[in-house]
Amino acid sequence: MTSDQAAGTSAVDVVAAGALIAAAFADLPTAQWLVADRDLRVRLLGEQFSWFAEHGLKHGVVHTIGDEAVAVWFDNTADAPWIDRYDERLDALVGDRHPRFAMLDATFAEHHPHGPHFHLALLATRPDRQGTGLGARLLERQLARLDEAGVAGYLEAAEPRSAALYARYGFEPLGEPFHLPEDGPPMFPMWREPR
Repeated sequence: MTSDQAAGTSAVDVVAAGALIAAAFADLPTAQWLVADRDLRVRLLGEQFSWFAEHGLKHGVVHTIGDEAVAVWFDNTADAPWIDRYDERLDALVGDRHPRFAMLDATFAEHHPHGPHFHLALLATRPDRQGTGLGARLLERQLARLDEAGVAGYLEAAEPRSAALYARYGFEPLGEPFHLPEDGPPMFPMWREPR
């Protein structure tokens, strides 16, 4: 990844982006719900998140700050195909864990809002750089563009602490939190109208 790189170019290393996101998300309740073993969780999520970064490059935007922070946005202002052969690739990657990943995807899809918006799919900062404002810089960059274009934003926060951060940038709860199946953790859907 290159310093403060706005994607849409080949300069974003999707494998490095996936690994960074997996490291940042490894201890979130959602990640732990997916895969109990931490080392395996980081490996599996790193590959899956690289697919998301690649998809963001094709059908959205990816912003990075060096190898320290990355934001992956999906453009839901127009119809776009999903990741090519996603279910097949996911099955090959996660094996017998596929049902749990499928439940996560189905739950997110069930609660995803309709109408044109950009979806902040992933925002991550390298663990040793969290709390230094890098994620905020990436968030501010894209929100300014969305405001200029008159486009709404959507995300699912994984914890109340991150929901509070997003609230400072104009995201508001979109209904009640929803829980992942089988006593899974809550997710906090949030929506932001352009300003």
